[in-house]
Amino acid sequence: MTESPLPKVKTVEEFRSRRWFGPADLRSFGHRSRAMQMGYSPEEWTGKPVIAIINTWSDLQPCHSHFKQRVEDVKRGILMAGGFPVELPAISVSESFVKPTTMMYRNMLAMETEELLRSHPVDGAVLMGGCDKTTPGLLLGATSMNIPAIFLPAGPMLRGNWQGKFLGSGSDSWKYWDELRAGKITDQDWLAVEGGIARSYGTCMTMGTASTMTAIAEAVGMVLPGGSSMLAADAGHIRLASESGRRIVDMVWEDLTPQKIQTKPAFENAIAVAMAMGCSTNAIIHLIAMARRAGQEIGLDDFERYSRKVPVIGNVRPSGNAYLMEDFYYAGGIKALMNRITEHLDLSCLTCTGRTLGENIAGAKVHNDDVIRTTDNPIYGEGSLAVLKGNLAPDGCVIKPAAMDQRFLKHSGPAVVFDDYPSMKKAVDDENYPFTPDTVMVLRNAGPQGGPGMPEWGMLPMPKKLLKEGYRDMMRMSDARMSGTSYGACVLHVAPESWIGGPLALLRTGDIVEMDVDARSINMLVSEEELAKRRAEWKAPEERFGRGYGWMFTKHIQQANEGCDFDFLKTDFGRPVDEPVIY
Repeated sequence: MTESPLPKVKTVEEFRSRRWFGPADLRSFGHRSRAMQMGYSPEEWTGKPVIAIINTWSDLQPCHSHFKQRVEDVKRGILMAGGFPVELPAISVSESFVKPTTMMYRNMLAMETEELLRSHPVDGAVLMGGCDKTTPGLLLGATSMNIPAIFLPAGPMLRGNWQGKFLGSGSDSWKYWDELRAGKITDQDWLAVEGGIARSYGTCMTMGTASTMTAIAEAVGMVLPGGSSMLAADAGHIRLASESGRRIVDMVWEDLTPQKIQTKPAFENAIAVAMAMGCSTNAIIHLIAMARRAGQEIGLDDFERYSRKVPVIGNVRPSGNAYLMEDFYYAGGIKALMNRITEHLDLSCLTCTGRTLGENIAGAKVHNDDVIRTTDNPIYGEGSLAVLKGNLAPDGCVIKPAAMDQRFLKHSGPAVVFDDYPSMKKAVDDENYPFTPDTVMVLRNAGPQGGPGMPEWGMLPMPKKLLKEGYRDMMRMSDARMSGTSYGACVLHVAPESWIGGPLALLRTGDIVEMDVDARSINMLVSEEELAKRRAEWKAPEERFGRGYGWMFTKHIQQANEGCDFDFLKTDFGRPVDEPVIY
């Protein structure tokens, strides 16, 4: 790593940790003696930055199973650079196991991160994450705390393998599940796919939410150059961990805080990169929340603006047709992709290296032009996502045109509406249910409050009847999210959600739904008079929670178009939180 050009402006006397360890009083005596109780000598912390390592490892977090060792590599780097490392575990938010959805707990991780950093004697932080919600959760908390911080991505896992075919996590799960239901593969085939699809530690190796969000973190400037593409099982990832530890020590001396990095142009860079990668639809929700925590106003209109001008050049599943993140890494990774869209980037943005984005990506080369295309030979002519509005979604919804059957770009058909997942699931398995290829399948009450937590239910399963007839896509719509590894003509994040009386709550089976992706419109062909009548008849559902975190969540969660942050965590909600008193 090239040495940072930034001056070291912080003095030892200005370190936060000195408030705990420095004074010659009884309380600081207690802090020092308890550190010595753990076997540390005063020489190990005196005059040095104390660096928190927020580690989201757990025994039920397969994406982060290597973090148990990587944290030691981070510590090694911190020690090499003259810092004092302290590991602070945080909730792991495992996409694979946490129910009803990890989105319920992204904001919990954000709050935990902010308060861990505020309440402990630390001067800077290395944030260890990567599984879908851990990246935004950690960055939301660190941004609000605003002490120097750097993000260490978990990295994608190795390619899956079955019968000589490369398997992509998520994407091929849905694909072969449909093939099993259609009778095209056997139960034994399905079991073999199950055993071959995830072969190493690390995040999904498709361009799902995990790789989308770590690339966004790098585009914003919070990851060392190329770090978001580094494979979890590559020796380079060990070096990345150590290098991140070394760099954060200098960032403390330079007082290089998240808010100095996370400017509006930096977030606009992230939107451009997301569009070019073939990103997850979840990028919209998380990036809006991250920007607004940094005091930057980013919204759906910004995504729509970049969607129209930045083509998809990352040929990685599910938007791409063949390649996975391992191929993307070998082809040059995120630095090479950014170097191909420089006309859409503000290269002057400051990053965690102390240098600009332009300096970080200078000279990055593409080694496979089919994996990372040129802008005049994209895999899709517009950006990965499109924002639709209309009388079904006055505050917007999102679709992923690059990863769907193109015949649905303009579609009109009768709605079949389900109020809950079990009834929808029962119907799609019923071969006598009257689905047609033109049906618009709708699931509601699955938004931020309705889900609760806006689960990844939005890639509604294809009806078995249509699968057996040879169909593999249809128009589907919900106020839920879907996995970034998913694909199909799925309209998601309908806002406002049906649970709070959004227009989706007024849609009825048989109503005609009309979508035009090019015109960015989605409407139900129902008269205003009829909608007014239905609105008067609508009754709010009973609250889901009577106490606890779920109760707090539903009282304070914002809608999808606002980033699903808690209203009381917004930057402008109240005055900044003071440093903790020490007596």
